[in-house]
Amino acid sequence: MKVIVLGAGVIGVTSAWYLTQAGHEVSVIERQSGAALETSFANGGQISVSHAEPWANPSAPFKVLRWLFREDAPLLFRLRADPAQWLWGLAFLRECLPARARHNTVQLVKLGLYSRGELDRLRRATGVQNDHLECGILHFFTEREAFAHAGETAALMRAHGCDLTVKRPEEVIAIEPVLGSIAASLQGATYTPSDQSGDAHLFTVRLAALAAEQGCRFAFDTNVEALERSAERISGVRVRDATGMRVLSADAYVIAMGSYSAALVRPLGLTLRVYPAKGYSVTVPITDAARAPRVSLIDESMKIVVSRLGERLRVAGTAEFAGYDVGINRTRCEAILQRAQTLFPGAFDASQAQFWAGLRPATPGNVP
Repeated sequence: MKVIVLGAGVIGVTSAWYLTQAGHEVSVIERQSGAALETSFANGGQISVSHAEPWANPSAPFKVLRWLFREDAPLLFRLRADPAQWLWGLAFLRECLPARARHNTVQLVKLGLYSRGELDRLRRATGVQNDHLECGILHFFTEREAFAHAGETAALMRAHGCDLTVKRPEEVIAIEPVLGSIAASLQGATYTPSDQSGDAHLFTVRLAALAAEQGCRFAFDTNVEALERSAERISGVRVRDATGMRVLSADAYVIAMGSYSAALVRPLGLTLRVYPAKGYSVTVPITDAARAPRVSLIDESMKIVVSRLGERLRVAGTAEFAGYDVGINRTRCEAILQRAQTLFPGAFDASQAQFWAGLRPATPGNVP
């Protein structure tokens, strides 16, 4: 078959790789100048089955209200005159019901276990190197009530195959000694030794190069304008590049445009309940390796993740529902950087911090 993949992020490129390996004629269309330059560029870098509790859970509505006017809030809704945002928000509230949150957690654990296994097989088959570490992930808590709830969630996740265990403060520091800097406030953590970390951008770029060697074609700097239809089928993709507008056709199409996928298929009468959740990251060069963590971390009080990527430290997180704006809010980035300095004093050069923002394609219950 002839297949066109729309989008060269991590999902588009891995889809193209598998399709090429299966013997199909594959073309990838991407508006940026290379692979993984948007959502997949500078995210938290975690391969995390244990991060399965969805944003939509029974405690979320109260937290959102409490954080509504805080610029540095971990979860921030900027209410807009956007029907898609309001409909998504109503669906989010439904997913906060206890039975829905529990169901979604189980689905995310199952999907995560499968996905991590496939990633391991793909990495072994290709030899792709991307600053990958297999040191596990620690979710650490500085609030007693949140830590008590974590034990309930851990039991649910263990029942469905995630090797998540609850750790006391002294056990946490034994696993990752640099957390001794917050020993006085540390309540405990959950630890998943089989979870991992790595650079999604490096992985995607290197896999794209391997796919190209296998015959996959990449058309960069090419905008997807619309899908054309004939009766009940897609008949082509209207694209624009430096030469002008043209229509490309195939036997099958893969839409992997993240948050922008919903708008693309809406004229076809299809509704994807996907809305952009802007996340931020700060990347800094490590100056003292002994003070920087090797175990990937999730700070549950600030809702930020930390991953060591070679000689860099990536600190990322927060979710801002503000439409398709990708502008960088320095207040939110500075809050992430300040927290990193508190956790890892002397570990990195803050003056060389690189700020980034990207749009996560979010569903109301986090299940794709």
